[in-house]
Amino acid sequence: MSRRSGILEFAVLGLLREAPMHGYELRKRLNTSLGIFRAFSYGTLYPCLKTLVANGRLIEEPGSAPEDALAASLAGRRAKIVYRLTAEGKEHFEELLSHTGPDSWEDEHFAARFAFFGQTEREVRMRVLEGRRSRLEERLEKMRASLARTRERLDDYTLELQRHGMESVEREVRWLNELIESERAGRDQRNPATGGSAQQDNTSGSSGGLPRHSGDGSAGGNTPRGAAPPDSSDDTAN
Repeated sequence: MSRRSGILEFAVLGLLREAPMHGYELRKRLNTSLGIFRAFSYGTLYPCLKTLVANGRLIEEPGSAPEDALAASLAGRRAKIVYRLTAEGKEHFEELLSHTGPDSWEDEHFAARFAFFGQTEREVRMRVLEGRRSRLEERLEKMRASLARTRERLDDYTLELQRHGMESVEREVRWLNELIESERAGRDQRNPATGGSAQQDNTSGSSGGLPRHSGDGSAGGNTPRGAAPPDSSDDTAN
C-alpha cells in the first residue's frame, strides 16, 4: 500500500467510526472537513472503500427506505450504499491511531493524524507532536544551511521565497510548542499529587489539551477539524 492510499484508508476509517456514511457524503467530508484530500476523486475513494469491504473492515448496507429504493429503481437511479465500520475495522483504526512512527510526522499524514486527535490517547498525541516538531527542526536546519550556502547566488525574489519557506516552518514549530506545553499542562492537571488516575490521563478527550487564548475564547494553536496545520510544506530549500 502506498503512503497516500494509507492516509486515505486511515481517514475513511476515522470518519466512519463517527457515523456510517454513503460515498458522496464521505467524499464531501474528506474534501471539506479534511482539506488535505481536496484533490481526491471518486476514482480514488471507491477502490479504497471496496478494498476495505473485501478486508472485512467495512460492510455495505442499503442507504434508503424500501419505498425510496423502489422509486429510485423506477427512475433508473441506484439506491445509495451506506458504508459502516465493522468491529474489525474499528480495531484496525485503533491500531493505526496508536502508531507513532516517522510516517505520522510527515506533512500529509500528520494533518490526517491531527484531525483525529480527539480520538487519540494523550500519550500518543504527545509522541506524534514531539516527533513532528523534531522533523521540522531538522528541516529548518537544512533550510538555513542551504540559504547560507546559496544566498549570494539568489536574486531578491528567490531569496524572499526561501525566507517565506523558513518562516512557515518556524511558525509551525511555535504552534507545536504551544500544543505540547498545553498537553503537558493538561496531563499534570489530571494527575495531581493526591492521586489522579492514569486511566483518566490516557483518555482521548480533547479538553485540556489545546492552548486557549484570551479574548475570543478560540483555540490559539488549535487547528479545527478539517483545517490544515500551519503550512510548512512550501519548503523550497530541501
